[in-house]
Amino acid sequence: MLEQLKADVLAANLALPAHHLVTFTWGNVSAVDDTRQWMVIKPSGVEYDVMTADDMVVVEIASGKAVEGSKKPSSDTPTHLALYRRYAEIGGIVHTHSRHATIWSQAGLDLPAWGTTHADYFYGAIPCTRQMTTEEI
Repeated sequence: MLEQLKADVLAANLALPAHHLVTFTWGNVSAVDDTRQWMVIKPSGVEYDVMTADDMVVVEIASGKAVEGSKKPSSDTPTHLALYRRYAEIGGIVHTHSRHATIWSQAGLDLPAWGTTHADYFYGAIPCTRQMTTEEI
């Protein structure tokens, strides 16, 4: 089921550590199939250097149930599902833990537009999210 999508999601996930965008097993990539019925996502807690396409988990978007794969889907699965359900134009999600982005976010500062590439797509500063409450943690 969805063999090409699993291979594509694996390749995208393997690019994360190759580009120093994640630490340990953190971060993940998911994608939806053309029917928007299924999501393929990285499994939880699996080391990138041993991950295979067969490790990818297929999740039904409507129910959120894993329907294929022997491993547990990423702990971020509910967030990915909420975004796919809300935004029909999204075909994939990349969640990183880039060291520099993480450090910047801990400062609680907006990301100013320092170049034309940023300004071409996002007019003004990109806001930093608020800190999580104790209850949310």
